[in-house]
Amino acid sequence: MRIERDSMGEVPVPEDAYYGASTQRAVDNFPISNLRFGRTFIWALGLLKAAAATTNATIDVIDDAMADAIVEAAEEVMAGDLDDHFVLDIFQTGSGTSTNMNANEVIANRASEILGGERGSKLVHPNDHVNASQSSNDAIPTAIHIAAVAGIENGLLPALDALAESLSAKATEFDDVLKSGRTHLMDATPVRLGQEFGGYAAQVRNGAERVRNALPGLYELALGGTAVGTGINAPDGFASGTIAVMAQRSGFPFVEAENHFEAQASKDAVVSASGALKTVAVSLFKIANDLRWMSSGPRTGIAEITLPSLQPGSSIMPGKVNPVISEMMMQVASQVIGNDTAITWGGANGNFELNVMMPLMAHNLLESIDLLASSSTVMREKMVDGIVADAKRAKWLLEQNVIIITALVPVIGYDRSAEVAKKAFAENRGVRDVALELGVLPEDELDAALDLRPMTEGGVAG
Repeated sequence: MRIERDSMGEVPVPEDAYYGASTQRAVDNFPISNLRFGRTFIWALGLLKAAAATTNATIDVIDDAMADAIVEAAEEVMAGDLDDHFVLDIFQTGSGTSTNMNANEVIANRASEILGGERGSKLVHPNDHVNASQSSNDAIPTAIHIAAVAGIENGLLPALDALAESLSAKATEFDDVLKSGRTHLMDATPVRLGQEFGGYAAQVRNGAERVRNALPGLYELALGGTAVGTGINAPDGFASGTIAVMAQRSGFPFVEAENHFEAQASKDAVVSASGALKTVAVSLFKIANDLRWMSSGPRTGIAEITLPSLQPGSSIMPGKVNPVISEMMMQVASQVIGNDTAITWGGANGNFELNVMMPLMAHNLLESIDLLASSSTVMREKMVDGIVADAKRAKWLLEQNVIIITALVPVIGYDRSAEVAKKAFAENRGVRDVALELGVLPEDELDAALDLRPMTEGGVAG
């Protein structure tokens, strides 16, 4: 162990740790969940601290040599080289001050080494130098937005776009597969399997667009507001300069928040983004569940499609194969919906000039982004791309569907059509046979009216 000091006194920390006293106090105070901030958030903190040091040198807050050392250390944080030293639980002080100090201390101690000093020497000071011109109250919300944007733009949106393309390709492939529509889980008028998959593709595209629409709020960064939004201790040009550096290095169009009081007192942009993620989760749950139902059986269910066989489905029933990817996606969607509930409540708990639920909101938002990105990719690669339609069974089921009588309503009227449908159902016969027996129409007119393909021609497919 070595002794580190902060404003409250001396604290023993592990000799090989890059963190210091403030982090160790938080380790001792918050042994809650073993949940840690993920890679993207730590990368965002590194990006912020590197850019801040660059700007602080430009405006003469710190000297160039110190800035260079801080930047080098922060870049090691960005690269993941120091992840083992980010040791704090998600459930901690609501401002995230502990995690901000964790970053400050790790970077300060590593920068001190780079300059020839020792860990704990404070040759580079975590507060005076690494945290210069900042506070936890603007640094943590800034890192949340940066990490969320990176996760969405680099991971989630490409995954959703690829999934939509895969579903669209299946819509084209299955365009000639006629099947029974279903409403209320009951037989309805005919559709084409391709039309259903075209609807799924549209759901995913619309969800991706909703997520894109949430990005402008996340591009706004709280940096420069320091403790309460007034900008105290942030020199002129610090926020704009630092944000410009981060935008250039990341490739994302970050800008300074229009109103720093809003940016720090509320987390509405995070709540809005989470709402879009929840909508995507709901869509993916619906699609995965539909595919699960549609593949059910294979002998005693619907079985209009076959999903790829990936693993044995039972420890006791030989030959059983389950829709495991659908089930995975449904669980992911449920988690994201739960995350959104916590984020919503967290957003409501901004009191006066600060939200005090930021670590929770950050963790849940970034988890939702990562879960949706990875599960969408797996769903596409391991399920959607390998779906096979059973056109023969789909047509057979459709021909048993009494509801195709709906096509006769404009010709023979509702009451006469209902008579045919009831008789067909009661006698377990096809609609055409019963209608022909009852003489409701000449055979050629009946065949034309009950032609299945034209029944699916309305609306938009693909």
